[in-house]
Amino acid sequence: MSFYISLSGLKGAQADLSTISNNVANVGSTAFKKSKTIFGDIFAAAPMQTTNQVAGQGTRVQAIQQQFTQGTIETTDKVLDLAITGEGFFSVKAEDGTLSYTRNGAFSVDANRFVLDSTGSRMQVFPTDPDTGAVTSGMTTADLTDLQIPLTSPTDATIQLSSVGINDSGLVSAVYADGSTVALGQIAMATFPALEGLRQQGDGHWEETLASGDATFGVGNTGLFGAIRSGALERSNVDITEELVSLISAQRNFQANAKALDTATQVSQAILNIRS
Repeated sequence: MSFYISLSGLKGAQADLSTISNNVANVGSTAFKKSKTIFGDIFAAAPMQTTNQVAGQGTRVQAIQQQFTQGTIETTDKVLDLAITGEGFFSVKAEDGTLSYTRNGAFSVDANRFVLDSTGSRMQVFPTDPDTGAVTSGMTTADLTDLQIPLTSPTDATIQLSSVGINDSGLVSAVYADGSTVALGQIAMATFPALEGLRQQGDGHWEETLASGDATFGVGNTGLFGAIRSGALERSNVDITEELVSLISAQRNFQANAKALDTATQVSQAILNIRS
């Protein structure tokens, strides 16, 4: 039995090493969220057996959970670089119509002036009144629309775009050469009842699942949703010093379990030598 106990310890330590290694590898990934390996002990006994006379049977990996803590904010001075200070995600839609969520706010525009993230998915906004900026629809999945920044004024094609601005709530406004300002949309922020239930997609994107619950949409800098900072990006929340210490600990754990397995082998061999 000791062989299987030590084997479970080796597998657990290996899973921990893989998790920590992934954290370290992504220390430079924008808005990356580190993970932590959660362990549980294995114990089994007969219904009438006295449990204080039974040893455990090893360990198992219960889950590898992402830690959605805030990463540090790095200033870039690019208007379409967005960072969230607080809770919430940006909503983006892929070419196939799949909706996903991200905190990687490195956005840019394509040839058709649609705002895209680093994977080519389009930023989702709620329609707004061009003059007041008030949201003119509900705040559900059906109300989401792609954000597009036209080069000319919607009222006069001869007037060129001068600049784009995004405030703390996520209202996107375009300023044109004649001094007029037009609200283009309200960035759709999303949050979930259980963040740990989100399914990872890679590239700092997640999608909702039954475990995460349905997305709740809203406006930045209100209620559950953090403020949006234009001209900044959120860095990875990985603390490299902490991860290196955890890496040493996981390595020692692996070595200790390997030593226990080696000891069990020597004991078994000694018993076989006695019998022979």
